[in-house]
Amino acid sequence: MNLGLKGKTVVVTGGASGIGKAVAKQFLAEGCNVAVCGRSQARLDAMLAECPGMPIMAASVDVTNTTALEEFATAVLKRFGRVDVWVNNAGMSDPMPFEEADEAAFHRLVDVNFKAVFFGCQAAARVLRVTGAEKTAPGGVILNTSSFTSVIPTAGKALYGATKAAVNNLTESFAAELAADGIRVVAVIPGYIATEMTTANIAKNRDWLVSNISAKRLGTPEDMAGAYVFLASDAAQYITGTTLQVAGGKLCVQNPLWSWDRKEAQG
Repeated sequence: MNLGLKGKTVVVTGGASGIGKAVAKQFLAEGCNVAVCGRSQARLDAMLAECPGMPIMAASVDVTNTTALEEFATAVLKRFGRVDVWVNNAGMSDPMPFEEADEAAFHRLVDVNFKAVFFGCQAAARVLRVTGAEKTAPGGVILNTSSFTSVIPTAGKALYGATKAAVNNLTESFAAELAADGIRVVAVIPGYIATEMTTANIAKNRDWLVSNISAKRLGTPEDMAGAYVFLASDAAQYITGTTLQVAGGKLCVQNPLWSWDRKEAQG
């Protein structure tokens, strides 16, 4: 299927590692211009080195700094002349019992996972409207990375889950507020994805994690990338104000491995 994304410009925050990196590379493969930002200059440099000769820019941006986000959006618009898709992907997890969280930990998590998405959507809307005003097609797409903890909270990650549930709520509200501009807003809910952020937990709990997934395997960043590309395309033009789980059937039933157990029993 030709998704018609060639020549469009895509912004991915947290785009130099994990899911964000895979998403950015998939958009490049579709012929898009891509702008990524992140906190680690080393990772950004490595990302650029992996994409020689491709239409990509990278910038070190603190997504919790609203001014920096706005300046990044302006720089992307200046570099590529348009912005069509904005992916609010930057996020962090800081597991701890809620009674151990001090104010610094609270604000750190809320700023990265909630504040940055709120103001990222503001920055996105501004530049998407610029592009949308110059064409008859819809004004663009905002994709917000959520979490499975927004659906089923996790003990020991209460604040993280709450920030991601807030992302889902913002997604629904902003979809309605931006509809007249032709801007769609959708949240993507990853399942358990093998990334640098999840490496330690996978090492300790792989079997248990897999036991919750009907596909009987952990996800990869590449598993996620196709969903973002589809949602950004006009093939998904009637999808807005909702969330999409890309989770391999994680906890779709109380006994996710039923079919595997049955098949094994049948020989």
